[in-house]
Formats: sequence, C-alpha cells, structure tokens
Amino acid sequence: MTRQKIEAQLLGLSLADKAEIIQSLTKNLSTSGRGITKTSGVCGGEACIAGTRIAVWLLAEAQQLGINEAH
Repeated sequence: MTRQKIEAQLLGLSLADKAEIIQSLTKNLSTSGRGITKTSGVCGGEACIAGTRIAVWLLAEAQQLGINEAH
C-alpha cells in the first residue's frame, strides 16, 4: 500500500481513531529510535538503552574509567 492510499484512508477516520493511530505510531517510533527506558524485570529496573540490556550506569562508569568505543 502506498503512502497516498494510507493518507486517504486516514482522512476518513474519526478523530478518536486518528488519535489512537498517532499514539501507536509514536510509541513505535520512540522504541525503535532507541533512547533510555526503565522496564521492571529488565536489569533490575535500572535505566537501559531501549531494546537492550545495556545499563546506563555501566556506560557512565566505563566512560569515567577511560574506556571508549575503540577499546
């Protein structure tokens, strides 16, 4: 399906349906675009890079120790 066809269908939806779609897309984009998340049961609920089990505190500590991407 093309963007134009999807756009035409979206225009025919109610405001409530449009709002639901926007919320769903926003959630999808924010997760796939990475970032920092906290999820209970993942790394003890510590802040992690979204979609991974890489804890933010671990990255901060590595940086303080002088470890960089080249190591």
